[in-house]
Amino acid sequence: MTTELDFESWTCPVPLRDTPNVVMGHGGGGAMSGELVQHLFLPAYGTAAGSSLSDSAVVSVAGARIAFSTDSFVVKPMFFPGGSIGELAVNGTVNDLAMSGATPLYLSTAFILQEGTPLAEVGRIAEALGAAARAAGVRLVTGDTKVVDNGSGDGVYVNTAGVGLVADGVDIGPHRAAAGDAVLISGDIGVHGVAVLSVRDGMEFDTPVTSDTAPLHGLVADMLATGADVHVLRDPTRGGVAAALNEIARTATTGIDLVERDLPIPQEVADACSLLGLDPLQVANEGKLLAFVPGGDADRVLDAMRAHPYGGGARRIGTVVAEHPGMVVARTALGGTRVVNMPIGEQLPRIC
Repeated sequence: MTTELDFESWTCPVPLRDTPNVVMGHGGGGAMSGELVQHLFLPAYGTAAGSSLSDSAVVSVAGARIAFSTDSFVVKPMFFPGGSIGELAVNGTVNDLAMSGATPLYLSTAFILQEGTPLAEVGRIAEALGAAARAAGVRLVTGDTKVVDNGSGDGVYVNTAGVGLVADGVDIGPHRAAAGDAVLISGDIGVHGVAVLSVRDGMEFDTPVTSDTAPLHGLVADMLATGADVHVLRDPTRGGVAAALNEIARTATTGIDLVERDLPIPQEVADACSLLGLDPLQVANEGKLLAFVPGGDADRVLDAMRAHPYGGGARRIGTVVAEHPGMVVARTALGGTRVVNMPIGEQLPRIC
C-alpha cells in the first residue's frame, strides 16, 4: 500500500517549499542540502534518526567506540588530473572517519553502472579503488553491483561505507569549538574542484591543476600524538571551506574570524575562480582538513602537520571568537571585514 506524503504539514523554509522537485543544489553540501535533511529526511525518519549529523557517527558497540560513515560519489568526469572516482571513493570515506579521530579499518563498495559503459573504464576505476585502499591500509570487505538502463545513469557511481575505531579520550566534534581556538588548515584551498573543472567541456587553464585527493588519517594521528586537545576536524569537500566553517560556527554557536591574507589559495586556483566568477572558499577540496585547537596548542600541532607529507602547507587562518555567533567573517587586506556566507547550492555540481 502506498501512503501519500502530506507535504503541507511539514515546516519547510525556502527554497525547499518553493522547489517541488530535486535540483542540483540539493546535493551541493550548502544551505539547500541542509534544508533537505532537516525538513524532509529527518521528519520522515522520526525517532529512527540518529542524533549526530556529522560526516561520521561515533557509536559504542561491545565496549568499543566505532566511527561509521557512508558516502556516494558521482563525479563528472570519472577521470581527472590526479585521480578518478575510484580514489575519491576510498579517500573520501577514510577522511570522514578520520575527522572523528578514528583509525579507518573496513570499507564497503557498491557500484551502480550504466548499461553500455565500457568494461575497460570500470576496470580502471576498480584498480584505482583497490590501490587507494591498499595505500590507506583499509580492507574492502563487502559490496554490491547494480546496472541501470542506458540513459538512466552516467557511467559509474560508487557508494561506500566505512568503519573505524576511536581511541579512548578522543572527543572531536563541531560542538567543541570554543572562543580562543586557532583555526588551522593543512594546505592549499580549492585545488580538487579546479582540477575537475579543468577537464570539463574542453576547459583548459594555462597552469595544470592536479587534484589533492589523499587519505588524511595518518596526518590526524600525528596531530593527536602531540597531546593537544583537538576540538574539531573537518574535511572541506562539497561547499568548500566556507560551508565547513559555517556549519561549525552554527553548531557551536560561536563566531569565526578569518584573515584573508593567510588563506592559502594558489594563484592558478585564484585565476580560474576569477575567470569563472567562483569563490575559492566554496570550491571543493579532497585532501585537506580544517582543525580547531586551543590557541596555546596551535604551534605544536602545526609543527606536526608540516612534518607530514599531507600537511606541508599547514598554516593558521583564523580564530574562534565569542562575537557574531554563527557567523564567519574575513578580515580583508584593506582592514575591512566581509561575511563569508554559507553556499546556497553548489558552484560546481558533481565534483565528488
